[in-house]
Amino acid sequence: MRKIGFIDYFLDEWHAEKYPDWIDKATNGRIQVAYAYGKTNVDGKLSNAEWSQKKGVQLLDSIEEVVEKSDYLVVLSPDHPEYHEELSRHALQSGKPTYIDKTFAPDRAAALRMFELADKHRTPMYSTSALRFAAEYAGSEKQGIESINSLGPGKFDNYAIHQVESIVSLMGTDVRRVMWTGTDKTPSLLIGYADGRQATINLYGWECPFNMALSYEAGTSKFLKIESDFFGAFIENLVGFFDSGMPPVLQAETIAIATILDVGMKAAKTPYQWLQLPK
Repeated sequence: MRKIGFIDYFLDEWHAEKYPDWIDKATNGRIQVAYAYGKTNVDGKLSNAEWSQKKGVQLLDSIEEVVEKSDYLVVLSPDHPEYHEELSRHALQSGKPTYIDKTFAPDRAAALRMFELADKHRTPMYSTSALRFAAEYAGSEKQGIESINSLGPGKFDNYAIHQVESIVSLMGTDVRRVMWTGTDKTPSLLIGYADGRQATINLYGWECPFNMALSYEAGTSKFLKIESDFFGAFIENLVGFFDSGMPPVLQAETIAIATILDVGMKAAKTPYQWLQLPK
């Protein structure tokens, strides 16, 4: 059996709750979450010790110990990406396959530092939104997309990643500028590509399902409602990464996504004005 170590801000959260069973089932027990570390306990949540006892995972006292004992590493903290650089530092120096949960980094500078550290120590590493692997996106023609209008739930700071990731996976990384066109309650960001193509993301509250309209240069359109088991597809992808050591998402895409989100947050302070992305 190959062993995964979880590194998290606190362990009683949805991703840490679901991933162990999903990975166990996807590999018939060949790969299992064996170790975990949580930086803190949070009021109203199970303590890290209680979570570990409930899940049958050994709680360790330090990140270093998790890194040493594990074959593969998963840095979680999905809603607190500001801790990702700190939590992943030892993992990225380990040379062991490391997955870092969404949102990868709170800003472009942190994203670049994390990839630089992983590259220096030859650590296979990637990050992604699970939504990238939705069958509806995988079955869509990428060539000739002229514009995308995307809708989904949540707040910009921790849910915009899902729509931006999907857009970059379909349209590429050559984004030059962004413009905030939303409100406090309904965030919206216009994404401008170097060649004039455009995409918009719109967040319309927790009841809004993920939807996307694609327009092609040929004059055709495609409308998607995401209903497939994208988390199941993501877990299969994650297991494949652990087996191969080959990151399935391009570094350039993850850096572009982090940059769009970073500048997008700044654009919220200057609505209806283009902000240029650093090259």
